[in-house]
Amino acid sequence: MKIALYARVSTEGQDPEVQLAALRAHATQRGWEILEEFVDHGFSGAKERRPALDRLIKASWTAKFQAVLVWRFDRFARSVTHLLTALEQFRALNLHFISLQEQFDTSTPIGHAMFTIIGAMAQLERDIIRERVKAGLAQARAKGVRLGRPTVRVDHAELALLQGQGLSLFEIARRLHCSRSTLKRRLREAQHAAR
Repeated sequence: MKIALYARVSTEGQDPEVQLAALRAHATQRGWEILEEFVDHGFSGAKERRPALDRLIKASWTAKFQAVLVWRFDRFARSVTHLLTALEQFRALNLHFISLQEQFDTSTPIGHAMFTIIGAMAQLERDIIRERVKAGLAQARAKGVRLGRPTVRVDHAELALLQGQGLSLFEIARRLHCSRSTLKRRLREAQHAAR
């Protein structure tokens, strides 16, 4: 199997060779061919965008390798959301993900099942959050709380005065501290009220 290695160190002074040596040894033991090594120096795992990781994600679309091998999950991604997004993309591309320290390998039936469970738990968490938000909004509405952007008050007399001066909608909106769409809406309302 052809694989890609990914390693990351948080500071420039750290040496990624500790991770890479273990990954190379594991690949040799399994009889895998290392096609490319992607290494980020001095980047936090909290950052989803990293030069080497971005290159790895882009290279994953080429189908040159069949698996990505990392030393630990936290070297690849710190957030569960970021990890699951990447794993979903890898699964769609028939690309396996292997984490050496956690002994997580999506190329095995157990690893594939674990990924499915992790994905289901993440989906459950998203659904619970969505339900809480809906319940909170319903409760706020029941208490009479107005949701959405605050209403922008426009003085119709001042609006008529500025229009009379021949100013553009953009300039009138700027002077009244509102958007042009709000200004147009208030103009329509004034026209309907005048009828």
